[in-house]
Amino acid sequence: MKFAFLSALFATALPAVAQRTISKPFGVMVDALIKESVPVVTCNELKQMPDALLFDAREKREYAVSHLPKARWIGYDDFELSRVAGVPKTAPVVVYCSVGYRSEKVGEKLKAAGFTNVRNLYGSLFEWVNQGNPVVDSTGKPTRRVHAYSRTWGIWLNRGEKVYE
Repeated sequence: MKFAFLSALFATALPAVAQRTISKPFGVMVDALIKESVPVVTCNELKQMPDALLFDAREKREYAVSHLPKARWIGYDDFELSRVAGVPKTAPVVVYCSVGYRSEKVGEKLKAAGFTNVRNLYGSLFEWVNQGNPVVDSTGKPTRRVHAYSRTWGIWLNRGEKVYE
């Protein structure tokens, strides 16, 4: 009886684990950085959320190089709630940065301010691009350029043209 229960539990948990699998070294690093104080959403899950508002928690210069289509810049170091004024607190919100650390911190601030449907993009922009998903430049045109934050962090970006300016 115990074996049947454990088998059923494992079988239902396995698909959820598989969905969050990203390249092993990168996934291990992401898991070490984030606490999941903000629930995560995978790139594939985000694609199934057409109504989600996308908030970019990187620096303005990073956002200017490229960002997810329809994303709104809200910043990190200088983040202010005024940047999300007018957004309903029940709206589905997905925050991202380069790998997920900064977006989790901003997501925590959003939750503390009463936002009830906040998610952190697991692996963030780097994973989005690594999976071959599109990004756009400051004019909204598709681009291969991606701000890689620094040469140390840029090792996790496997696709696109790395920019460090």
